[in-house]
Order: sequence, then C-alpha cells, then structure tokens
Amino acid sequence: MKRFLMPALVAALLAAGAAGQFALSRINPSKNRAAGESAAALLGGFRSVAAEVVWFRIDWLQERGRFSEIAQLSSILSFLEPHVPEVWVYSAWNLAYNISARIPREEDRWVWVEESVSLLRDKGLKWNPSSHEIYRELVSLFMLKIGGSLDSASPLYREKWKETVARASSDGDWSSIGMDKNRMDAIERAAGAPVDWTDPFASALYWACAGRDNCGERHRAAFAEMARQSKILYDRNK
Repeated sequence: MKRFLMPALVAALLAAGAAGQFALSRINPSKNRAAGESAAALLGGFRSVAAEVVWFRIDWLQERGRFSEIAQLSSILSFLEPHVPEVWVYSAWNLAYNISARIPREEDRWVWVEESVSLLRDKGLKWNPSSHEIYRELVSLFMLKIGGSLDSASPLYREKWKETVARASSDGDWSSIGMDKNRMDAIERAAGAPVDWTDPFASALYWACAGRDNCGERHRAAFAEMARQSKILYDRNK
C-alpha cells in the first residue's frame, strides 16, 4: 500500500508545490507579509504533515544519490516552509555541491551554482531577511565554491561571476545581483580604497557585512570575522 500511496502523494505535492511556487513568486513578503503567510498556508493543517513526508522522501533520495529529484522536492519544501531557513540552505547546497558535481562538462556546472546563489539571495532572504544561516551560506558559496578551489571548474565560475557583475555595473543595476550601493560605498570607505566587485571574495565580504548588519547582535561577531577573512582573501587575490 505504501508503495502505491507514496508516488501518488508525491505527485499531488508536486502539483501543489508548483501552484504554491507561482503564488510565492507573485508576492513580495517584505511588502505584503499577510499575503505571504496566506500563500504559505494554502494547505492548511496538512502543511506540516506534507513537509514531514517530503523531508522523509528527500532523506530516502539522498541515500541513493538521486539529487535531481531532490531539487524538485526542495521546491515543494520552499512552498510548505518558506520561513524555515534550513529549507533554502539545504536546497542551495544540493544545487551547488551535489548536482553541479555530477555535470560532466564544466561549462554546464555554472548554471547550478548560479541558481544556488540566486535561490538564497533572491528568494530565501526575501522570506527570511534576518537569517544568519542564509547569509552564512552565501558567504561560503562565494568564498569557497566560486572564489576557492573546491571544484575544478572554479576558475570558470570566477570568470562567469566577473561577467555577471560587470554587466550589473554597466547597467547601473546592482539590485539585479542583490547588492545595495549604499552598503558597497560603506565597505569601500572602510577599506580606504575602491573595491573590485567582480572578485568573488568581494562578494563574500559584501554578504558578510550584510549578515553583520541584519542578523542581530548575537551573530555580529561571527559575521565580522567572516568579513575580516573575506577581506584578507580579497587582498591576496589582487
């Protein structure tokens, strides 16, 4: 019975998740929190049960290395539990480290890494604007995955990120990559020199400073240390 019910339940959740994702995408939670809560509560009392089922299924798929299917289920979780930072962090980690690693061509891996950054920055933070977990993961992505040497494709990632930032700079649209010009100017004043924002370590520095400013006093010291480390790596990379 479980063998037949599980696929049916997952299929139903996929459909609900697709509808929910559309609803969430139409709402800016920072401007309309009540509407955001309504969208997230579409399943009513079934929501928490459904989330547990999806987590169980994800664990089962994780053990079998079926990461592409996990990505599908993760989109459902982000609908069921948009205010749970771990959902966004787990989904981003899966994209950047599990799925991308299984792509044979290095040129194709960037799509998954870039989507991981976008998921945290453009969606996760909108629903969890003071989440230290999401800010920390963003710092880690730029410091280790893109700027570091964990992946043989890291040099390619750095080139792609440089192109992305250069385009935002040329268009004068820093918001397209989630960056605030006022914070960028403050970082440059503190550094006493212009910052090369095309460097991924500069992005790590930016998100560490954003985490320091937005995540409360409890996490301020940790993000200040991340900012210090990012600045050291940035200076070495110049």
